[in-house]
This record gives sequence, C-alpha cells and structure tokens, in this order.
Amino acid sequence: MSFFYPTSPNDPVLKNISFTAEPGQTVAFIGSTGCGKTSLVQLIPRMYDVSSGRILIDGVDIREYNIHDLRDKIGFIPQKAQLFTGTITENLRFGNPDASMDELMRAADIAQASDFISKRENGFNDMLAEGGSNLSGGQKQRLAIARGIVKNPEIYVFDDSFSALDYSTDLKLRTRLRKEIKDATMLIVAQRIGTIRHADKIIVLDEGRIVGQGTHEELMKNCRIYYDIAASQLSKEELI
Repeated sequence: MSFFYPTSPNDPVLKNISFTAEPGQTVAFIGSTGCGKTSLVQLIPRMYDVSSGRILIDGVDIREYNIHDLRDKIGFIPQKAQLFTGTITENLRFGNPDASMDELMRAADIAQASDFISKRENGFNDMLAEGGSNLSGGQKQRLAIARGIVKNPEIYVFDDSFSALDYSTDLKLRTRLRKEIKDATMLIVAQRIGTIRHADKIIVLDEGRIVGQGTHEELMKNCRIYYDIAASQLSKEELI
C-alpha cells in the first residue's frame, strides 16, 4: 500500500507498506516526526484513501464497506482529545448511546479516569466546558480513551493517545487494556519506547517506509533506527 496527498502526487507519504494485525494483537508504530505514522492509521477509518494497494478488514477492502459500518468497527483515539460541552456521561456515550452506567464505570476504571471523576462535584454528571477546557490534558486524554472503550470496537487506534499521561498512568492503563480487552486489535502510534515495548509487533517507519518489524527484543538487535530511539530514551540498564 502507498499513499500521497492529492496536492503532492510526486511526494508519497507512505511507500510499499505491508503488515498484518490479528484479533487480540497489539501492533505499534514508531519513528521520527513526519515519518508517516499518523497518516498510516488515518487511512484505516478512511479519513483518506490509499493511492495504491488495499487495506483489508476481515478480508474485505475497506472501500467496499459502508463508511458508517466501517467506522463502527473502529475506535479512533487521537492525540488531541476531542470533547464537547456536556456531561462526562454524555461525552462517554458519544460512540455508544445505549451504554449502561456499569459500562461507563468499567471504561473509566480501565482508562484510569475513575479517581478524578469521583472527585468532581457531580461525578459522571459533571459538566465539561467546550473542548474539555476545565480538565487537565491528562484527564481529557483519559476520558477520550474511556469513550473509545465504551464504544467496544473491533479495532482500537491510539494515535499517540498516551503522550499526555505520566509514565505510571500510561503503564497502569495499558496493563488494564491488555487484561480487559483481549479480543480486539489494538494499533498504537507512540513516541515513547516504554509505551510500546511489550507490543506483539512493532513497526518502525522512516521517511514513509517500513525499516523494521518485530518485537522490542528483535528490533533492538536488528534495527539501528529503533535502537537509536531506544538509546535516547532508556537507561543503560534497560538497553542491555
């Protein structure tokens, strides 16, 4: 699969991309800024269409799906949380209007949002300002992740969605995700090695191409770009 923006047909953003992600797997993407990570995951819900090649879900070209049916399969959580004026409950139910309070509470618990919700004056009925401006960046991100969990999709796409979280919260959240959501496919774009090192498969992008693919341990041995990213973030003990 390859992709270029219509305004730049001679400058492909993604070139000859090929990978598989199975149900229950976590597949992560890492690389320098501008390497094509976000462009890649935005193709899955058809924010754009591929320029050549195909993206298949359950063996079906995504262009053959009704767009609403396709997006019902996907929970897309962007780096910048998109919240609206309304209660926390209304925001969490955005992708699943029939979700029960038990489902909302479970999602908030997995997303490490329960504590700060319980401390708000009206709990789940507390009003959010436009864009969630009365929350911190980490709180907004946790609510956005909880909303994705409430939707209960087949495929989760986390587009650098953990970047606003401190490492401890990031770790707790990802641990709960792995434990509680076992059958869905998870695609994670990240800048931090710590966020993705336990993924089933890590794909390293550089200038729109895949330059490495494997587990953390495999890439540390055979992908120089991945090793250099890790070396800039991890301690000497962690690199061994």
